[in-house]
This record gives sequence, structure tokens and C-alpha cells, in this order.
Amino acid sequence: MYTGRFAPSPTGPLHMGSLIAGLASWLDARAAGGRWLVRVEDLDRPRVVAGAADAILQALSRLGLNWDGEVVYQSQRRDLYHRALERLVADTYWCGCSRREIADSSLGLAADGAPIYPGTCRAGTPGARRALRLRTSLESLAFNDRVQGPQHQVLARDIGDFVLYRADGLFAYQLAVVVDDAEQGITDVVRGADLLDSTPRQMYLQRLLGLQTPRYLHVPVAVAASGEKLSKQTGAEAVGASMATIRRALRFLGQPESASLAEAVRQWDPALIPRRRALALPL
Repeated sequence: MYTGRFAPSPTGPLHMGSLIAGLASWLDARAAGGRWLVRVEDLDRPRVVAGAADAILQALSRLGLNWDGEVVYQSQRRDLYHRALERLVADTYWCGCSRREIADSSLGLAADGAPIYPGTCRAGTPGARRALRLRTSLESLAFNDRVQGPQHQVLARDIGDFVLYRADGLFAYQLAVVVDDAEQGITDVVRGADLLDSTPRQMYLQRLLGLQTPRYLHVPVAVAASGEKLSKQTGAEAVGASMATIRRALRFLGQPESASLAEAVRQWDPALIPRRRALALPL
């Protein structure tokens, strides 16, 4: 059975950029007659804003984007992530490099703008243990995104060994999302294209852990007229609770005008979503 999910971070109210991804995920699930789950990604405790999770859930309810089952909170699932790390011991090592050291010795920049880690500590680190990294390979990882088309990466070349866990106790997004998607039985991931380049890392982890790989659909990221991504960090405003808000998001997604959510579900067509990584938000 189709099972999708929406996984907002509670760092502020629901804004249009996040709603677009959530609406696309909801429509894709409902059009397939499937389930739609909500998971709150609240592992990065210093960034969590008090009351934001409840505010996001209330906004979804007011907009009519109702979910199935109970809301899951990542902060309550640390035991699952620890067990996954234990299964990956043979493929991980401790790294003592600081951010400055990584930047200074980087092999270049990855597609997401992060420095490519050169494997400095693969043979061991004499200094402090800062982060646990996953050893990557020169295998080419490919998948066909339902909107963005064929994608491929060679992790060792394009990303480098990446962090799964920090010494301060923070689990990396890449590990947590893979564990959560598998545990919740997610068959289809619909999210913003800012996470497109993360997908091969997640596929690599899925293979090492013996987990199924979902289908992926990455919608364009909403940007302001300045080209800046809409986000809580850039002061994106909270969405209004009206069908007008839904219709604006539908226009962004290239979907036909709809008078109701039920009509939007009937008319949902992923083939109409613009094949772009970023797109200006319509007025």
C-alpha cells in the first residue's frame, strides 16, 4: 500500500515553502488511495522553537491536510538510531577534523555547497573524536526521480565520507530519515528538491542496512523574487488557513485550478510539476 509522509522541522510556523512540499506529498498519497503520515524532525534541539510543532500541526488541520495515525517525533526514537549505528560499525570511523580543517583540505564543493571530505581520518585520528563518519565507495548510485528525472552520484568522489553521528549526541539527518522511513513503511517520498542530492546517501545507507528504497519525487523549492529560498531562517511568513493558500501552492506545482481539496486530489498530475530545482513563488 502506498504510504507517504511529511516531515517538517519545528523551527517556526508552517510557511509556503514547506506547505508546497507537504501539499504535494498529501495529494500524491490521497490520489493513490494511500496513507499519509506526519513525522516531526526535532532531533536538532538547539534549533527547535517551543510550540512550533503544535502550530504546524494545527495549520495542517485548518487547511484540511489531515494525516493518518499518530504523529511521530524523532526526539523519541533515539534508540532506533543507536541500533542502526551498531549495525554500521564495520563501515564507520571517528573523525577529529574541525570545519575549518575540512574546508582547508576539501577536494572541492559538493552539489549542495558543502566541502567534499577527503578522508583525512580514515586511517585513524590522534585527536578528539568529533564525528562518526560512514566510509563511502566509488560505486555509482542512480535513481529516477519522478519529477527531476535520472540522477546519479559517486559518493566517494562527489560527497566524501559523511557524518552519521556527532560526539555531542546529535544524529545526522541522513541516518535518522533512513531509519524512520523504513520503520514507518514509507513507499514514496515527496519533498523539496533541496534534498535531491541527499538521496544517494540515503540509498547507500538503505543498502548497508538491508532496507527497501522508496520511490522519490522532488518538487521545486520555492524562492523569493531575490532568488532566496523561502525558509524560517529567511523570515518566511506563516501560511493562511484558506483555500486561497492551497490554490497558490497548486499553481506553483503546475496543477489545474481547483475549488476544493477533493477536486485537487482528482486532478493531481505529477507530470505537470515543473522540472526545476527552484522556482519563484507566484503571487
